[in-house]
Amino acid sequence: MISSQGFPRNLVRGIKTPAAHDAASYLGANEKMALLLPAVRRMAQLQKACAAILPDMFGYCEVLLCSAEQLVLGVPNASVAAKLKNRLPKLQESLAAQGWQIGSIRLKVQVRPTNMPKPVPVKQLRLPQQAVSALAELGDTLENSPRNEALRAAIAAMVGRHRK
Repeated sequence: MISSQGFPRNLVRGIKTPAAHDAASYLGANEKMALLLPAVRRMAQLQKACAAILPDMFGYCEVLLCSAEQLVLGVPNASVAAKLKNRLPKLQESLAAQGWQIGSIRLKVQVRPTNMPKPVPVKQLRLPQQAVSALAELGDTLENSPRNEALRAAIAAMVGRHRK
C-alpha cells in the first residue's frame, strides 16, 4: 500500500521518521529515481481517493497500476474481488467526479502466502521463589574451583534474572 506521503506504507507507516525523510531526499536527489516520484505520488493520491470512496472495501485493496485510462487494483482473494466488482461502477463514477480519467477498472487477485510459519513465542519461565533460593544456595555451596567457575557464573546469572 502507498502512504499519503507517496511512499510504500510498509516503509513509512504514515509517520515522519529520519529514514522516511532520507528516502524522500534520496529519491529526489537521484536523477533516475526523481522521475518516479510524480508517478508514485499520483498512485498514492489515487489510493487515498479510492479509500475515501470505499473505506470498508479498500482496506484490503491497493492500486497496482494506473495507465492509459485503466486502473488495476490488487485484491487479496476472490471473495473480496467479487464484493468489490459490484461496487466498481460507484468507484468509477466517484473518481470521475473528482477529475480522475479512469476508463476501466480491472481487479487482480494477488494471493499472499497465508501458510507462513508463525514465529514461536518465547516462553518466559518464572521460577518460584523457593527454586530461586535453592539455586542461590547451590551456587554458594559449590566449591570455588576452576572446574565450577562457569557453573557458578551461570547459576548467578539465572538467580539474578529471576530475582528482578
